[in-house]
Amino acid sequence: MSKTYRPWDPDQGWLLPPSPRDWLDEGDLVYFLLDTVTELDISAITSKYEQEGRGSPPFHPRMMVTLLLYSYCRGVFSSRRIQQACAERVTFRVIVGNDIPNFRTISDFRKLHLKELESLFVQVLRLCQEAGLVKLGHVSLDGTKVKANASRHKAMSYKRMEEDEKRLKQEIRDLLKQAEAVDNDEDQKYGRDHRGDELPEELARRQTRLKRIRKAKRALEAQAKEAARIEQQRREQQAKEQTDESHRGRKPKPVSEKPKDNKQYNFTDPETGIMKSNNKGWDQCGNAQAVVDSEKQVIVASDVTNAANDKQQAEPLMSQAEENIGEDETIDKASMDSGYFSEANVAWLEENGIDGYVATGRIKHGERVPAAPRGRPPDDLTVKEKMARKLRTKKGRKTYSKRKSIVEPVFGQIKRARGFVQFSLRGLEKMRGEWALVCLTHNLLKLFGSQQAAMG
Repeated sequence: MSKTYRPWDPDQGWLLPPSPRDWLDEGDLVYFLLDTVTELDISAITSKYEQEGRGSPPFHPRMMVTLLLYSYCRGVFSSRRIQQACAERVTFRVIVGNDIPNFRTISDFRKLHLKELESLFVQVLRLCQEAGLVKLGHVSLDGTKVKANASRHKAMSYKRMEEDEKRLKQEIRDLLKQAEAVDNDEDQKYGRDHRGDELPEELARRQTRLKRIRKAKRALEAQAKEAARIEQQRREQQAKEQTDESHRGRKPKPVSEKPKDNKQYNFTDPETGIMKSNNKGWDQCGNAQAVVDSEKQVIVASDVTNAANDKQQAEPLMSQAEENIGEDETIDKASMDSGYFSEANVAWLEENGIDGYVATGRIKHGERVPAAPRGRPPDDLTVKEKMARKLRTKKGRKTYSKRKSIVEPVFGQIKRARGFVQFSLRGLEKMRGEWALVCLTHNLLKLFGSQQAAMG
């Protein structure tokens, strides 16, 4: 007896075109985003179009914003992949209908309105606050290295630049002599009417490379000069404040303005840096930062820097978090790993009324943590010793232990679950805008999840 199957006819036509909404459950994420984006103020984007009356009508900005937010929520970051999804996925078709934007249109919209899209982060954060997802009892700051849209093999050290510059100069001189000899030989053969001024392809390549290396050298030298000026000022100020009479008034040693031999410059994206990534050794990366609230792992501040060290990021990120959450809310506690510890950062937290828990160093594998201290701390402790003692107390251990469960899962959700492991855009400002887009869609997913849980 043959098996009976459900009827299937892929060529069967529809008497009436179905609504895309008939294909999805009412509680789908795409409907949530359509409703949410309707409530967002995107006048900063629409005003750009209203100033220009020429040309064919553009795609509706609200549709394009919804499309980008939904794509980032679903881990689709490439403009070409977004166009493909619009043609193949029902959820994307609900947004765009049959009028599918070209990948170049999607890419240009993202680049043109990146700052405006970045500003939506605060609007979405306020929606999370209204929904009770942000309590600000305890926030945690951390960073993660995200691969840049540039290869580490396109980077060159200052020492290598000097060596290549000398080599290329000599090769160009040799090629010019060779070209001159060829011209003289052709003048004798064909007469002097032959132009003979075309650059040989090999010579053109070397001259172009020499120009790029010289430009890179100037950039590194300018950075080193500025860093030397700042360091010299710091040393002079330190000399003025010196209390030891044997050192008082002694002029500090001058700081070298020449870049270190191992200082790197990337020709594809010079605003990124070589950093030690989490699992792939050294790579060309941006250092993505996030301040996360402990209540529902909502991101309250974000940034991207090209510095591998995190020490300089604590104050600007915490200041941004306080600005984003508004004057009516305040941060109670803040936890950070040892990469953020400095006396200046601890002092800033105290001055701003934030109870800080900042690790002072890594504990080696197998090393026993000293017993919790008792009694009042001695008066002669340094800032580092005070913080280390604070973290060993019962309250300190309990508070700092929450850091891993607050911020690190957020990076896991972004990088592993959604697959954001590389920036699509180049340049620090564009990377910041894209990271803000990633963070605001993370918050949208948290908001959507809370609404789904409330509905049962």
